[in-house]
Amino acid sequence: MSNHVYKKIELTGSSSKGIQEAIENAVLKASETTDNMRWFEVIETRGHINEGKVEHWQVTIKVGYTLE
Repeated sequence: MSNHVYKKIELTGSSSKGIQEAIENAVLKASETTDNMRWFEVIETRGHINEGKVEHWQVTIKVGYTLE
């Protein structure tokens, strides 16, 4: 097993459908410009409430990627 060095970036994804889609949206968008992403951790979850119902989710994550 080789030794890796990781760098972390912080992202906030959003979705009107749920937490998982908010995370996936953030990872998908970041993958357009960031290579070698390996893991994520959820830092914060919040949402928007409208008329007593959850209307929108925002999830902040840290994504680790290996440095070449």
